[in-house]
Amino acid sequence: MMPVLLSRISVLLPRAGAALLCAALGACAVGPDYQRPPIDVGAGYKEGQDRVPGWKPAHPRDTVPRGQWWAAYGDPVLDDLMARLEAANLDVAVAEANYRQAQALVRGARAGFFPVVGASADVARSGAGGGQGGAVGNQYTLVGSVSWEADLWGRLRRGLEASRAGEQASAADLAATRLSAQAALAQNYFQLRVLDEQKRLLEETTAAYERSLQLTRNRYAAGVAGKADVSVATTQLENARAQSVDLDWQRGQFEHAIAVLTGQAPSSFSLPPQPFAQQVPEIPVGLPSELLERRPDVAAAERRAAAANAQIGVAQSAWFPDLVLSADGGFRNGSFANWLTAPARFWSLGPTLALTLFDGGARRAQLEQAQAAYDGQAAAYRRSVLTALREVEDYLIQLRVLAQEQVVQARALAASRESLRLIRNQYEAGLVDYLDVAAIQTSALGIERTAISLVGDRLVASVQLIAALGGGWEGLEPDASGADAPAASPPADAATGLPAP
Repeated sequence: MMPVLLSRISVLLPRAGAALLCAALGACAVGPDYQRPPIDVGAGYKEGQDRVPGWKPAHPRDTVPRGQWWAAYGDPVLDDLMARLEAANLDVAVAEANYRQAQALVRGARAGFFPVVGASADVARSGAGGGQGGAVGNQYTLVGSVSWEADLWGRLRRGLEASRAGEQASAADLAATRLSAQAALAQNYFQLRVLDEQKRLLEETTAAYERSLQLTRNRYAAGVAGKADVSVATTQLENARAQSVDLDWQRGQFEHAIAVLTGQAPSSFSLPPQPFAQQVPEIPVGLPSELLERRPDVAAAERRAAAANAQIGVAQSAWFPDLVLSADGGFRNGSFANWLTAPARFWSLGPTLALTLFDGGARRAQLEQAQAAYDGQAAAYRRSVLTALREVEDYLIQLRVLAQEQVVQARALAASRESLRLIRNQYEAGLVDYLDVAAIQTSALGIERTAISLVGDRLVASVQLIAALGGGWEGLEPDASGADAPAASPPADAATGLPAP
């Protein structure tokens, strides 16, 4: 008999169609329509491309894919680590689960626009009065129901609007988490490679100091050098060895950090040394206004402001009555044999209008709470924009200064190598003692290590700038980005990573 019940309901629904259509057409959404909170971002970066040679303007769009920005560094090992991060990073997994949850909330909010259809069946035995004359009987009931809430004041629409904005914010959070993990991996990787290069330098220096110590011992044995020269050479050698050992724990920590970022236990991960060949790529900077489309954290903050704005409408709709249209139909009888028969049929159809008359100020408090929440989210959005602009300016000036410092350091490095060559010739000719040689060698080693560190600092700063700009630039048209492809820096000196003369 269930088909009969459903057919009865299908007859009742068209009768309510006109009323539902009128209610839908006359519906309005209370609350303010969302407008992005205004903020002055400026017309350009103070540390723009005119002050940072090698950086070019870009014209990114919201639909342009970020792509594999780390591929511009040309390191297959880094490419492999990024693939592992994408597959196994736990922070990304948490953000992805949160995004799926937000998607489910949107589907739940959208379901409120559709009618709710239900069915129930029950058997009850009841009695009245007392004694033998009391009426006792059974009641058999089968009911089908349809109810639909007319969204007259836009409560459901504002709720869906808030859920969609929350979903978009969650998607931006996922992108921001992925970008942050990728940037952290690239920075740790480059710092590890810098330590590998410094380790190689110290090993070569230690070997040179061993030869110098042996030469000094031979000269002492021949009576042309004093015992002090041997002591200085020994001290210098052992100090270089200590510096080399000190790098091991630093490298180990970077290696452990990379293991965790790629979802592996530190004990099961190792990264062998390799020659230092990384160069700073050319990065499109763009305009401050474009940063709003590229930065996922800025997008998330803006979407949360939109969601908070929609919640104001939800709170305001509580001041207006709710209209629910419902239809019920089924069978009710005291006899099981006559339960599902025509005389036992019943139906009802009608609207329900409900309005809260007094709530002790609860609705006003909820509205004030929603308005305050929007003000907070709007301020958070403006703060995220200013923070993003500051980060870009910071890394632009850092890269500019580091590039200038690297040029000066290259001249200092060349001068120290020439000084070392001259002082060694003088020592071998017996014109100076080894203390003078040791002083020049110590200074030269410090300059060599500083030169390597500068390369690492520039690589790290370039990664930070890419992250501050919101990711890579893959997919930009050549005429829009200003060049056909990111260009690498000039070939580097094999010992220091500095641009070769």
